[in-house]
Amino acid sequence: MAYKKILAAIDLSSESPQILERALELSLDNSKLVHRINLVHVLEPLVFAYGADSSINLHELQQQLESQALIKVTALAKEYNIPLANCHILLGAAAGEIHDFAARESVDLIVVGSHGRSGLALLLGSTANAVLHGANCDVLAVRVKENQPSSSSAQRS
Repeated sequence: MAYKKILAAIDLSSESPQILERALELSLDNSKLVHRINLVHVLEPLVFAYGADSSINLHELQQQLESQALIKVTALAKEYNIPLANCHILLGAAAGEIHDFAARESVDLIVVGSHGRSGLALLLGSTANAVLHGANCDVLAVRVKENQPSSSSAQRS
């Protein structure tokens, strides 16, 4: 069975292409048609970290962070031929936003990155661990390799 609606949750780190490439591999069926992939990046509101009473203009800074995230997500989408309509910058707690999006869009697979350290929380990372334990669909934790070029980058070299 090919997955029909896949959510690729990325953090915009250098490992994000590895997660996206794995999601794309899983989206192909026998006729090689790409089913719907949603590229999702979640930003935590700065007010969570700094509080509402901060002397810093958090609204302006939050807008700058969202703009930078949109630029990066758009670049990834273009590189991997993902329609911009399928790219989403969400604001909130990562795991909760991913769960809500997956339920709202009837996603049947969430793909997240994991890190090969030790212990379950370190193995998956706190966000991946939280996504795994609260999801109502399949979750694939892709073991990311640090500083590994994406296959599309390697092909361009």
